[in-house]
Amino acid sequence: MNGFKVMRLADTQLVSYGPQSDLRVLIGDESKSTPIRAALQTCQPGYDVPFHSHPYVEYLLVLDGSATFTIEIDGLQRVELEKGDTVELHPGVWHAFTTSSTEVTRLLGIHVSPERIVYYKPGVKTDARGFRVTDDAAAVSESASGG
Repeated sequence: MNGFKVMRLADTQLVSYGPQSDLRVLIGDESKSTPIRAALQTCQPGYDVPFHSHPYVEYLLVLDGSATFTIEIDGLQRVELEKGDTVELHPGVWHAFTTSSTEVTRLLGIHVSPERIVYYKPGVKTDARGFRVTDDAAAVSESASGG
C-alpha cells in the first residue's frame, strides 16, 4: 500500500512473558523502520514488572484495569494508575509496576525510539532481543511481523 499501512492485531508478533503476561508489538520492527515502537501488554492479576529503564521517553497508557507504578527519582515514588491514566517516563528513569490483584490489566506502551532498548537491574533474565524471560517460560513469537 502506498501512503498508509494497516496492522491487524491478529497479525502482530506475540511475546510471552510466561502465563502471567504477554505483549503484542503493534508498531515497530527489527529493521527499525518506524520512528516509534508501540505494544499492547496484557497482564493477569498481580503481575509484577521489575525495575527497568530506557534511554528515551516511554508513555504507558492504562486501557483496562489498574497498576501501581514505582518510580525511582529522589527515592521511591508510588503512583496508582487506573483505566484511562497515562504516565510519561523520561530517559533513564527506573520504574516498575504491579497490576491489579483482582482484574486483568491492559496497557499500551509507546517507546519514542525506532529500537526497543531496556536496561534491567541485576538478576533479571532476558532473551536475545532484550525481552524478559521467566523460569517457567521462554519468550516466544507467533509471527515475525514485529520485534
